Amino acid sequence: MTPTRRHDSTLWETELDTGDPTRVSDPTRVSDLLREAISLLTAAEVPTPETDALTLLAHAWGIDRTALSRKRLFDDPVPTDTRNEFARLCERRRARVPLQHLTGIAHFRHLELRVGPGVFVPRPETELIVGAALAELTGRGRTGRPFVIDLCSGSGAITLALATEFEGVDVLGVERESAALDWARENLGLTRLGDSSVEFLQADATTITASRPQLIGHADVVVTNPPYVPDDAVPRDREVADHDPAAALYGGESGLEVPALIVVEAESLLRPGGLLLMEHGEEQGERVRELMESTASLRQAATHPDYTGRDRFTLARRQAP
Repeated sequence: MTPTRRHDSTLWETELDTGDPTRVSDPTRVSDLLREAISLLTAAEVPTPETDALTLLAHAWGIDRTALSRKRLFDDPVPTDTRNEFARLCERRRARVPLQHLTGIAHFRHLELRVGPGVFVPRPETELIVGAALAELTGRGRTGRPFVIDLCSGSGAITLALATEFEGVDVLGVERESAALDWARENLGLTRLGDSSVEFLQADATTITASRPQLIGHADVVVTNPPYVPDDAVPRDREVADHDPAAALYGGESGLEVPALIVVEAESLLRPGGLLLMEHGEEQGERVRELMESTASLRQAATHPDYTGRDRFTLARRQAP
């Protein structure tokens, strides 16, 4: 059979007699594969082509990035099976399948979380709201074990980060969607909690006080990364628009209908003096502050920026009656 080409790259387009276009027949070294993969991903407008190529090659090879760096330094030959798997992964990344879906792992603070279809992939900016919640737990004046509720807990990223970074905290993650809850519980099973405890509860964050009234007035901290994208908006990144579940993205006509309901629930869940922290879109800080201040007892609303200086989360404290 005469080899054919599928596009301009030279990495893995050669078809063999098997008819499988992902097979590579010629010996290829690390530098060759990475150069071609970076070119391929750049042409597909993948935001971080070199980082993604390195991550995918390490994953295909079954090694970590440090080991890959050594192999790259010496420009080692890459085994055929690894080349074939790398080609398959790069083609899917070229189609803008999220990197985390391809590796099955999302890095969040110090955690390696399992993620995939059906759950929102946690973002680096959400790490900041965890830091603010940890500061609140560290500085609280009360004795006894603190209790935190994470509304719309998704993969369990915030819940598990808090439980593993603060010794002796009880965290309840509340998630409505079954697929996301399955990922969260898998991540819980893979996480060492130390003296902390975690429970994931399937429930609607917008009506949690009606279904679980025993939680009212008991939380020291309520933290939430709710859906806040307006219903008619299209996320800029294809990875988000095409692969993150709609239930984790869209928050109503303005984007704030769901967050508004959660603010009301959080007010009831918090004990007097407790703190609410809510992530939101970069243009929603003022409106979220208004939502919090419009309640009977949430006050001192303040918005904080993300790594790029854009408004990212707002906090408010429940005042004593």
